[in-house]
Amino acid sequence: MSSIQSDSSANVTFVRPATFFINGFFNIPHAKYYYVFLSLVYVVTVLGNSFIMCIIYLSHRLHTAKYIAVFHLALSDLCGSSALIPKVIDTFLFEHQDISYEACLIYMFFVYHFMNLQSLTLLVLAYDRLVAICFPLRYHAIVTKPAMFLIIGVMWIFSLTFFSVLVGLVNRLSFCGSYVLDSYFCDHGPIYRIACNDNSMNILLGKICFSLLIFTPLILIFISYFCIALLLSKVPNGVDHIKAIKTCTSHLMLVAIFYIPILSNNIASIITPLHPNARIINNSLTQTMPPMLNPIIYTLKTEEVMQSIKHLYKRRKVNTTTETRVKCSRRIEK
Repeated sequence: MSSIQSDSSANVTFVRPATFFINGFFNIPHAKYYYVFLSLVYVVTVLGNSFIMCIIYLSHRLHTAKYIAVFHLALSDLCGSSALIPKVIDTFLFEHQDISYEACLIYMFFVYHFMNLQSLTLLVLAYDRLVAICFPLRYHAIVTKPAMFLIIGVMWIFSLTFFSVLVGLVNRLSFCGSYVLDSYFCDHGPIYRIACNDNSMNILLGKICFSLLIFTPLILIFISYFCIALLLSKVPNGVDHIKAIKTCTSHLMLVAIFYIPILSNNIASIITPLHPNARIINNSLTQTMPPMLNPIIYTLKTEEVMQSIKHLYKRRKVNTTTETRVKCSRRIEK
């Protein structure tokens, strides 16, 4: 079933499907168990990121420019997983593999948008560490709350604009053959590959998307840590040296978890053609595991967060004890 639209100016007929069919795994028995696993990943992701956001919101000591960026990373992780996983579960566990053309484009937009925000936020956190370690005396003058809100605002405007163009260019494509997407969501690559007219602009924008939004932030993060390493190599080992390394550890782990699987997938696909099933597993784990692991790493590896959790727990305990004593004294008075 398809809808046909004509472009009279160029005498070209564009064929747009009413729906796409998301294929998912090809000929794998018990594939539903994998989607059950993704649903468990989603539950942990929601709980973990909600927890870290609540801690930052409730703890006044974390109301700093750095933790505005950490809060934004948790929000991006939560929204990104929410844009992807519930729909994946609905698609394959409840067998709703047909998706309307318009819904497919919206789906694609939000998955890519929040994934991009995760990448850019990791770059912002690298910038924060660079200024904190290389320019400690000027840190509070450079990395301010208004500056961080401005950076995040620019990130949102840039990402919304870029992916509006990326998704908008899909409307130039004509689909006169298969409407089956060999993926687990409305992925950009599988969509433009089944088009039967010129898709060169889509291929170009896909390459720009990878190089500009994944490769470039990674290079800038590498440069940041190269400058930090260069500075630390000139500083004698001591308390400040160890403290500086500790502040970078959690962020470097987040960077490794996010970027290494993405780069590995793309390098592997260049070297040898990946089976669709292998590509689905690699890409789905790449998109779902970092949002689940990020809050765990920040909770366990960041001393400030752990201290804030302990402080909030003690404060809650004191408040509960006080309330209990007040209730008991009121009962005695009565």
